[in-house]
Amino acid sequence: MKNQTLEIKTALQMQKPVHEVFEAIINPAKMSNYFISNGSGKMEEGKTIIWQFPEFELNFPIRVGKIDLDAYISYYWKIDDRDLLVEITLHPINNIQTIVTVTEKSRENDEAGINWLKANTEGWANFLACLKAYLEYGINLRKGAFDYLRVETHKV
Repeated sequence: MKNQTLEIKTALQMQKPVHEVFEAIINPAKMSNYFISNGSGKMEEGKTIIWQFPEFELNFPIRVGKIDLDAYISYYWKIDDRDLLVEITLHPINNIQTIVTVTEKSRENDEAGINWLKANTEGWANFLACLKAYLEYGINLRKGAFDYLRVETHKV
């Protein structure tokens, strides 16, 4: 059997129109209500922006790939010195519902790849749940959720 590459794919339905979901993903002012603490700019094709997360004191450069209004967002970010592609597709069900699918590509099918697959699958499921809570209920589900990662003495 050939050593296949691993990729993450997860999806969740939002009870909001596609344009509202799209704006919540590309606009850092909205994204800071459920995912990042700060972003250096709106996601635009070919642009590199910086994201900061509340639980990490690091800057994460995001190189934006292709953007199709209300349909598709892609970007690259570095994980373990590798540029990984993240693709977010938006599929409107009707005027008030949208399915959001996140795909992250790819890693080798080895121990490091399996660890990435576990951690980032959990991360993308959390991203989608936080996006849904923000869009549908105005709740920042992420706030305080990962504070334990900042405490050196507390390991999970």
